[in-house]
Order: sequence, then structure tokens, then C-alpha cells
Amino acid sequence: MGSNSKTEVVEYTVQYLVRLLFREGLLTKEQAKKAVEQEQPVRQEILREKVTGEDGQRRAHYEVTPAEVVDRLGFHDPEGGLVDEDEIMQVIAKDVGLPFQKPDPLDLDMDLIAKTMSRPFAKRHSCVALRREEGKVVMAIDNPYDQLLRHELRTVIPSDLTLVVSPKTDILQLITEVYGLRSSISAAEEEVVQGLDLGNLEQFIKLKDVDRIEATDRPVINAVEYLLHYAFEQRASDIHLEPKRDKTLVRLRIDGVLHNIYQFPRAIHAALVSRIKMLARMDIAEKRKPQDGRIKTERAGREVELRVSTLPVAFGEKAVIRIFDPQDLIQALDNIGFFGDDLKTWRKFISRPHGMILVTGPTGSGKTTTLYSTLRDRAGPHVNITTVEDPIEMIYQEFNQVLVQRRIDVTFATALRSILRQDPDIVMIGEIRDHETASMATQAALTGHQVFSTLHTNDTSSAVSRMLDMEVEPFLLSSTLVGVMAQRLLRTICSKCKTRVELTPEQVALLDIKLPPRSGQSLPVYYGEGCVRCRGTGYYGRTAIFELLEIDDVIRQLIADAVPAPQIRKAARANGMMSLRESAIKKMAQGVTTFEEVITVVSDS
Repeated sequence: MGSNSKTEVVEYTVQYLVRLLFREGLLTKEQAKKAVEQEQPVRQEILREKVTGEDGQRRAHYEVTPAEVVDRLGFHDPEGGLVDEDEIMQVIAKDVGLPFQKPDPLDLDMDLIAKTMSRPFAKRHSCVALRREEGKVVMAIDNPYDQLLRHELRTVIPSDLTLVVSPKTDILQLITEVYGLRSSISAAEEEVVQGLDLGNLEQFIKLKDVDRIEATDRPVINAVEYLLHYAFEQRASDIHLEPKRDKTLVRLRIDGVLHNIYQFPRAIHAALVSRIKMLARMDIAEKRKPQDGRIKTERAGREVELRVSTLPVAFGEKAVIRIFDPQDLIQALDNIGFFGDDLKTWRKFISRPHGMILVTGPTGSGKTTTLYSTLRDRAGPHVNITTVEDPIEMIYQEFNQVLVQRRIDVTFATALRSILRQDPDIVMIGEIRDHETASMATQAALTGHQVFSTLHTNDTSSAVSRMLDMEVEPFLLSSTLVGVMAQRLLRTICSKCKTRVELTPEQVALLDIKLPPRSGQSLPVYYGEGCVRCRGTGYYGRTAIFELLEIDDVIRQLIADAVPAPQIRKAARANGMMSLRESAIKKMAQGVTTFEEVITVVSDS
């Protein structure tokens, strides 16, 4: 058990810690002195936060560590990097000769965590079992200098141990989420047998902080709240609850990729889905047909939209919760991935007082973010913006948003007809799907309105052909269309593990690009090696790439002549239009994304 670790007794104090950090070149003498001088007030500040609730009542005992004190002071090293808890714990791990590990919440053995030790013991000693490795339990601790803890772990846990050093914040968060979720699931499984009355709730729900969810709350309610908090913390865009023959599989989509995170007992699946359906104001008695609903809640002081969809499958109802955080969905236009020239072109499109602007791309390509961000950019006290959507992706009070309801004949076309009687300046149509909607959108653009909409086509020139296929007159389309933009999303390289590499001649050939004569047919690019921040994937976050087709006189005449899409594309390329592939390659050359991501996402462009 950590035979290579430091065995001498060390008094773990702020003074000892700052000496370590100074020795490693992370703190100056002045910073070390400041840490010692401010230790007591900082300890009191942390203690008040940790043990006192919003109501001023003391909740629990808490022991502040030297690492927390130094972390709170927010020092920067001589190179400008923040000396945060992760950095501090790596220095401590090096000092004691143990590995440092930042726990990955998506790569845990939850059964092992709960079975290895009790929740009170884990919380009191800030330790948690992460997984089994070569027959040993890998145990995360935040104070490797505590010899008494090491002795107790040997006594409490019969298995051989491998100790790793982890940040206290991560350990306590895992304890709260894993033990809380597991105990909620176990209790819910017992309640299901006895019959569960789920009651009734308002559409807006306020989630408790994870450390304030009471053990006496209803277990299914707890389980759903833990699950939502967990998804928020992991930056998930979707939560999937998939019923199988003898279990329920829970998966999160992060940066466009699905991750398996947990398996629930099959017995509580119906209760969990019923709870989610109730929050979304859906019919909990109807299990035979698909349903849609929405939940509005809070995260970090801001409202978050959750869109819920259920679908009957072989072993029950599959539920998917899509998370729409305004901070991610509505951004400044210069933050969503435009190159400088592309942003100028897009601003040129949207500054036109009237005309039609189309955004194309497959589902999940970021069209909604682009349109909502654009509408917010155009919004103001003198601008009337009305949207018609199916469904409304996120409710935003500066827009007048209309929901398509086909059962009462509120379609894109009928809603648009009524909207035009209300003197809008800007109209956004969620999607043009048929001749009637396409015709109404064209007429709206022709009569002095600015119209935004989306199409599901692969590139810009195909969008023109699609509009013509929907029987829009070529001369009308050429008169009203201002521009078309196609887009995709690429995963971005994690900044913590970004590493330079040279492309091979074969990879250069696959990209079909020409390199400068002196380059030796190699191109320096970057990739992510994988680290704790990106969970070993090498990617963190996503950015957009764009292809913008400006309707100039040449393109306008081609549209009026109803020429095929390839001819329009050829003329646009001759006029300098950057393709999606070229945009992706440029992002790769700038070190934003990887060769593999370029090949995967834009192989058809």
C-alpha cells in the first residue's frame, strides 16, 4: 500500500505547504509570507461558507486544509498561471511519492465506492474508492500526511490499497453525488414495490444544492435532482435514460459524444421517467405514444431550459433530456467560431433591412446557437422580432416566440401569415419544410421583412436547389435571398494537454492541400494527449466552421436561370467562397482542432 510513499511524520500546515510551493517555483517569498499571515481569516471565511447555509444555520462539521487556504488566496506563479487546488495537490503528491489523480466522474465504479466504506467515514476523512486495478482498490485521499488515516484504511478495507492524491473538492463532490444517488436509487427501488405516489408540481422547479438534498426527501425526487446536477457539472448537452431488459442505462452527451455513466435497477425506470414527465407537464398515464415537454430550472443563478422527449421502445419508455443553457446557446457573434472575414460577411448579411437569410446543416450542427445569437445581436427597443418554432428551443423574453401546434392548425405557414399582420421587423422561421412555408417566407422577404430560417442540406448551394425544389419561383428567390450559410461543429483541442505534431505525407494527401515548396510536405498541427481536464479525450468544448454564400449579381443570375447546385457552387468558389473543408483545415492549422476531427466531420464536403 503505497510502499514508495513518504513514511516520515510531517506536520501538514500552511507553513509547510508554502515552503513546498516556493521550492517548486510556484510561489514567491512575498506570496508565501502573505499566505501565512492571512491563514486565519481565510480559514474562517471558508469555514463560514462550508458549514453555514443560506438560512444562517450550521449544517455540518468541516476541517479546512492548508491546500484550501492557499487555493482561496488565488496566487499566480511567475509565469502567470493560477496556482489552483489541482496544481497544489500535484506538488503534495510529488512530495510524498504518490501518484496524483483527478477523479473522472464518468469513469467510476459506483458500486465499489458505496460498498468500500460508509458515507460518514468517507466524508469525515475526505477519501473515496475510485476503482479496482490489478486486484487492488485505488483510493483517493487529500491528506497523504495523515498516518492515522492510512492505518484506519488498512483496518476498514480488507483489500490491498493503492493510494492516489486527489483534490479535496473533487473527493467531496464524488461522495455527495455517488452516495446520494445510490442511496436514492436503493430507497426508490424499495418504494416502487410498495407503490409510489408522485404528486403534482409546477412547471418551474428549483433544484436544491447537492449538499442540501435531505435524506428524508422522496428517493425518486432525489435521484432525478442528483442526475440533473451531475449532468450540469459534466457540461452535458443531453441526458439519455434507456430501458434495457434488466437495467436502465444512463448516458450523457458531452461535446457531441455519448458516455455511459450509470446503470439503474430496471424496477425503478418507470418511476424515474414518471417523475421527469411530471416535471415537464406531460401525461404520466400515457406510455404508448411519444410525448414532448419542457422544464425550466436554475443553474448558477440563471434559468436553464430542459426539453424532454419520451419514446416507447422494446423495454419501456426511453427519455431524453436536452439541456439548453443560455450561456451556451446565446453568445456574442465573435465567440461562436467565425474567422474575421466570415464575421464581416455575416454582419453584412444581417445588416440588410430586408431579404431572406438561410442557415443549413444537419441536426446538431449549431444552427440554433447561430440564429439565437444573431437575433439577440439584432434585438433592441426599436426592433420587433418574432419567431415561429417547432419546438421553441429556449424561451427568450426579448423575442415574441410562437409554438407550432398542428392539432389546432398552427403551422409554420399559418403562423407566418398571422405574424406578418403584426408589423415585425425580423422573422425567424424554425425550419422551411414545404412549399407553403417556403412561399410565405419568400413573400415576407419580398415585402420588406428580414427573414431567417434553416434548411437541412449539406452545403450552401444545395440550399438554393432545395428552395427551388419546393417550387419557389427562381426569379422570386433570386430577388429575396441575401445569403446562405452552412455550418458544422468541431471538437476543440484541450488547452491543458495540447501537443504539437507533424502531419505525415499520407495525411497531407488525404486533406488534398498544397504546402509551400520549402515545407518538406509536412505540416505542424496539434492534438490533445489526454488529461484529467478532458477525461483523456484530448478535446474540451466545440467550435463552429462556416461556409458563406453571398448572393452577388453573378449568383443572382444563376439562381434566376435555375441552374443546378454544382454550377452555383463553382461560381461561388471562383469568387472566393471558403468551403467547410477549407474552414476546418484552417482551424486545424491554427491549432484549434485536430486532423482526425477534420476528416471525421467534413469528409463529405
